[in-house]
This record gives sequence, structure tokens and C-alpha cells, in this order.
Amino acid sequence: MSSKKINYGIDAPGVIRNLFLFGAALIAASLLVPVFKIGSSSIDLSWFIWPGFVFLGESILMIVYALYGKFAHRDRMLRLVEWRGDEQVLDVGTGKGLLMIGAAKKLTTGTSTGIDIWNAEDLSGNNVGNALNNAELEGAADKIIIKNENAMKMSFSDNSFDVVLSNLCLHNIYHKYGRQAACSEIARVLKPCGTAIISDYKHTKEYRTNFEQMDLQTTLLPANYLTTFPPLRILIVKK
Repeated sequence: MSSKKINYGIDAPGVIRNLFLFGAALIAASLLVPVFKIGSSSIDLSWFIWPGFVFLGESILMIVYALYGKFAHRDRMLRLVEWRGDEQVLDVGTGKGLLMIGAAKKLTTGTSTGIDIWNAEDLSGNNVGNALNNAELEGAADKIIIKNENAMKMSFSDNSFDVVLSNLCLHNIYHKYGRQAACSEIARVLKPCGTAIISDYKHTKEYRTNFEQMDLQTTLLPANYLTTFPPLRILIVKK
């Protein structure tokens, strides 16, 4: 274990790869074949260089977020909770444990539980073993529980958690009714007077509507464009 290093992975590695390759291909086409001729017609490809740089830049910004920005974003989310130390915490879509472990380090007698289905497309090295390794290296292994659970149908009892956290998870549920079910489950397992902190780059207004229809109080915070890409908004939910 001592030979391993803390590693929270690269988010959406396939998306980053595709953006980089597409951007590089557009730039190469604009430089190598600025004018493409078909018979007597000519197609100007030189302008491909600009969208190429855009796609290339987006891939670089996503890597910067994965290596540095996600830690600042995690801290921003955790600062929104008034920690006592005895909380029961749930991290929905824990991946390699970034939020789960960050919350565990705020606890004294509480427990931080992480759930996921560990889709390899969502995060590089996305598996239970890497989450456990990070917890061990961060000194939080005695304060965490990890379970394979679907966010749309959790096994936990009603009113189980003081704090529910989730970052870049719910948008991976492709159907609106599925995202609504996940929001309903978060509301169900959240204790009265509990707080949920949900962060995502899209559907945040949809999540807000779902929670408000269940009579929960919500506050939607703007994205921090300096630390996240794509820009991530934060929804605070109070039960």
C-alpha cells in the first residue's frame, strides 16, 4: 500500500481524448490542406484552425480541472456544510472517493458512505479498489463505507443521512425520469434539517425543480469559471 499514490483520476477521459484528436485533426487539415479542390471547385479549409484550437483548448482545460480544479471545487462544496463531526454523509457517485474522503476528514464520530456503479467512461481507474486505496492513503479508511448502489434506487432507509453530496454524477442518467428518481431518492434518504450539495454542469435547474416539487428549499450557486471546466454550478438543498 505504501508504494501506491493518491490518485483521483481524469474525469471523462474518452471525451478529453475525442476533443484533443478532433482539435488536432482540424488544425492539421487547416495547415496541410488549406484549400481542398474537387474538380473545378475549391473548399477553403484554412478556417478549420480556429475550431481546432477551441476543441484542443477544451481538452486541456478539462485536464487542468481533473488535476487541480476538482480539489478546489470539492473544498468549495464542503465549505457549504456546517460540520459538527458526527454527521452521517452520503456521496452519490463517489468514483475514486474524492468527496467521500474529503467529508470523512471533517468527521470525528460520523461516517462517510460512498455509492457508485463505477462506469469506466466517467473516470479513469474508476473502481472500488482505487477508492479504498485513496481512503487508506488519506487516513480516512476507518470513517468510510463503500457500496455498489444505483442512485435511482438506493437500499438505505428513509432519513438516513445528515449530508448528501454529489458531483458530476446525475447527468450520467440519460433519461429525465431517471434523474427525477435519483433526486427523489436523495430527498428520501436525507434527514429532516439535512443538507444536500449537488454539483453538475447541466440539468441543475431541472434538479432544482425536482427538489422544490418535493417541498425542499433550494439555492442555486453560480459556477466558478476559474476552477471548473466545464463550469460546474452548485445546488444547495435543505430538508
